[in-house]
Amino acid sequence: MSVHPLTPGDGPTVERPKRTLAALKEALAQVAPSQLPVMEAERDEVFTLAAETQSVGPVNGFLFRWATVVEIERHPEVARRLHRAEQAVRMAGDEETMRAAIQEVAEIQAAARRAVEGG
Repeated sequence: MSVHPLTPGDGPTVERPKRTLAALKEALAQVAPSQLPVMEAERDEVFTLAAETQSVGPVNGFLFRWATVVEIERHPEVARRLHRAEQAVRMAGDEETMRAAIQEVAEIQAAARRAVEGG
């Protein structure tokens, strides 16, 4: 299945891809191309681990992780919120600010995981 762009606006910029390496890679190339090298490096590590352990668990985890990343990035406003919160975590000058930013990151990631699980 190819990933088709959707109409511009507040909604997603591409359809939710199937949880396959090819579909996720295609979607990531559209919504966050700078993350492709990270995905590819992680893929190599995960497939090596899967072969060493003779388990598909690492591959399933990898696919779920990247499906979650794509889920966030295909919604531009959600992605902007996440990146602002991540920046706030790194730059926080006090504990309260850091806790609030960490909470925002956690909430965005949890919502994306739920969407991927249900979608």
